[in-house]
Amino acid sequence: MIETRNIFKSFGPLAVLKGVNFRVKKGEILAIVGASGAGKTTFLQILGTLDKPDSGEIIFNDTDIALMGKKELAKFRKQHIGFVFQFHNLLPEFTALENVCIPGFIGKRQKKQVQEKATSLLQHLGLNDRLNHKPSELSGGEQQRVAVARALINDPDLILADEPSGNLDSQNARDLYDLFKVLRNDFQQTFVIVTHNEEFAHLADRTIKMKDGIIVK
Repeated sequence: MIETRNIFKSFGPLAVLKGVNFRVKKGEILAIVGASGAGKTTFLQILGTLDKPDSGEIIFNDTDIALMGKKELAKFRKQHIGFVFQFHNLLPEFTALENVCIPGFIGKRQKKQVQEKATSLLQHLGLNDRLNHKPSELSGGEQQRVAVARALINDPDLILADEPSGNLDSQNARDLYDLFKVLRNDFQQTFVIVTHNEEFAHLADRTIKMKDGIIVK
């Protein structure tokens, strides 16, 4: 589904990615591990089109997205990629349902359709009685499930997760991984997860290790 070829990225004199070659299949749950500074998050941002490589190819379903301009990339990102972050990034003044709806509204989908899809996702994730609660009224695990629902609202092909279990206890981390498996089986999404959690990584279909800006294992 996705292949990168010789991805290089530097910030000033600091070379962060030094020729990353990578593949992931549709429906795969893949974990990326490695020490801090190995280049994992930078690579994830490039994979998610939030940043551009200095050189190299990113082939997404036979299309080289590294060649796209800003507007084309923004449209591609909205249609094909969902993000889950360590700190959830939920907007505190909005309810769980409203937080999930926001990417759908940004994507200019019909309001009723977005609300129905958001409600269905939250119910699917066991939050049917928390729809109208604000983030401060939710547990850490519940906030993370809201963030996952938000990532799914536009039916993306790919979910990118950066340390999604970083602020969760071990039980909630296992529950989150189980949730990813259910979503993969139910919706055929592909997951690429950056994590320091070895237990979480070992549950994935496949684990790759980055070191000093390249994939070493």
